[in-house]
Amino acid sequence: MPSKPRRLPRNVWVLTLTSLLTDISSEMLINVLPLFLANVLGVRTSVIGLIEGVAETTASLVKLYSGALSDRLGRRKRLAVLGYGFSALAKPFLYFASSWGWVLGVRFADRVGKGIRTAPRDALLAGSVSADRRGAAFGLHRAGDTAGAFIGLGIAALIIWATQRDAVSLSRASFQWVVLASIIPGVLAVLVLALGATEVVAPKNRAAAQPMRLRWRRLDGRFRAFVGVMVLFTLGNSADAFIILRGQERGLSVLGVLGMLLTFNAVYSLLSGPLGALSDQLGRPRLMLGGWLLYSLIYLGFATAQTGWQVWLLFALYGVYYAATEGTAKALVADLVPAEQRGTAYGLYHAAIGLAVLPASVIAGLLWQGLGPWSGFGPAAPFLFGAGLALLAALLFRRWLLPAAA
Repeated sequence: MPSKPRRLPRNVWVLTLTSLLTDISSEMLINVLPLFLANVLGVRTSVIGLIEGVAETTASLVKLYSGALSDRLGRRKRLAVLGYGFSALAKPFLYFASSWGWVLGVRFADRVGKGIRTAPRDALLAGSVSADRRGAAFGLHRAGDTAGAFIGLGIAALIIWATQRDAVSLSRASFQWVVLASIIPGVLAVLVLALGATEVVAPKNRAAAQPMRLRWRRLDGRFRAFVGVMVLFTLGNSADAFIILRGQERGLSVLGVLGMLLTFNAVYSLLSGPLGALSDQLGRPRLMLGGWLLYSLIYLGFATAQTGWQVWLLFALYGVYYAATEGTAKALVADLVPAEQRGTAYGLYHAAIGLAVLPASVIAGLLWQGLGPWSGFGPAAPFLFGAGLALLAALLFRRWLLPAAA
């Protein structure tokens, strides 16, 4: 039988609640931000891709060092609290954004906070639960995270409905009200973590002070193979901002886009826990492989979609892919490395993905605008590119990693 969420320790629930509150704050902003950039500031998709790529790459590079620092200290909680606090302070400044450079600055600061907190938080979560319940713990955490996104999007949708109803484009006033509403849950998340979580002391890893190259070489070869395949996959996995823009381009209104996002997060939240627990039974590599094959089919669907409702339906299925792979991938990292290396491993894992996100998002923006031989595909181009790379990554994962990690 799958592990039961009620048997999971206190830290898992505290970290889940923290992520739920943080995502209420973050997702009501992040998912309307591409519309604010495109509709209010008139920013081109190549610049939107640059902003998202720089933001996520920044977060991942910071994760690299914060994860290693948490290994060296043998402590995780303080860094996690610091990171959540930094993000909570940064996001309200979007209220004053009047240019894409301002948005980039706020996103940069917010992602620095995310970078500080993520690897120590994941290591704290992994260290708080036994290996046979690790998939269930990460699945519950992802469910809480995504439930927060659902609630945050619902609040954003209500604000936009109250301030502009069925307008095709987002207004500045509506966006500013969303920014103001995001402040309270962001602050509450920091308080919940600071007051509710218990430190799990890990063996100090002095090797974490070594240069990144040496730390990388000390890690298990299966982990390094997994990261390599993840980088290839991520090069085709551009920011979800392009899916939001695809929905609008295919005819969805602002409220329609938010409804699509709500559906995605409902599916993601409901399935994350069960699929995370399933990975404890079925095996994480098999679930990852199935998720990537599904992703390839979904991105092919985004490329060929003719109407807004088709994009909406595909985005709901996209929630199944996320539920099957996001928490599972993090649990797999913990399976592949010993406890004293987990902060470093999570940092390297997130950094490698983040470094790939920048070119992925820039490439997607340029492909959308008709780069070179892709000029005949228009907005379908980044999705065709992503589907192809996902299929290649799945084949390499099956060949290199599945027999060794299963």
